[in-house]
Amino acid sequence: MMEMEILGINFGCVLSSLGEGKFPEKGCLLPLISRILGYCIVAASTTVKLPQIHKILKHNSVRGLSGVAFELEVVGYTIALAYCLHNGLPFSAYGELFFLLIQAIILVAIIYYYSQPLGTMTWIRALLYCAIAPTILAGQIDPTLFEALYASQHAIFFIARVPQIWKNFKNKDTGELSLLTCLMNFAGSVVRVFTSMQENAPTSVIMGSVLGIATNGTILSQILLYQKPKDAKKEKKVQ
Repeated sequence: MMEMEILGINFGCVLSSLGEGKFPEKGCLLPLISRILGYCIVAASTTVKLPQIHKILKHNSVRGLSGVAFELEVVGYTIALAYCLHNGLPFSAYGELFFLLIQAIILVAIIYYYSQPLGTMTWIRALLYCAIAPTILAGQIDPTLFEALYASQHAIFFIARVPQIWKNFKNKDTGELSLLTCLMNFAGSVVRVFTSMQENAPTSVIMGSVLGIATNGTILSQILLYQKPKDAKKEKKVQ
């Protein structure tokens, strides 16, 4: 069998089959597709939150955004990234977490800026994160506690979406939420279920992506439901 590996992706199996005039077998093709999709997710993750950041800066407003939801998102990304790093998963299986964490931190900082004055509890939460996050990312905690933290991060991501979902529902409006960012989050969760299964990732990793589909899908549907009528009203006024 021909060996041709680029960025951890082995094209040899597929090329050999095509060279013989055969369609690649499932066991040969699916891992290749999984790795390619994995790197596509990582590449896309470098810009996934930029539309949200741009929308806030453009309107100088964080109207309709739940600060706690975005703070919890940062905590969840931190735990998930640390777990993947210290369990030796291939970069294609978790690389997006690194870029999402950086963008999420920037997003929280921007939300803080436009939410002045900040309350005492907000400052306490921010300082606690800055104090604890480096230890978690370095893996310098008890392995049992590490497993417990990772198990809890799925609940953290779920809980992070709930305040935003509830706020959208209560206001019948999604404020400055970015449709593009939510769409990319939803699509990323869908693809990550497939790649995680192909990479033989732990069941907990797969379930996290399934929860992501459910929560991101809910927020995406709220944006489509609540923003369309407003756009239609604007068009009528112009006419």
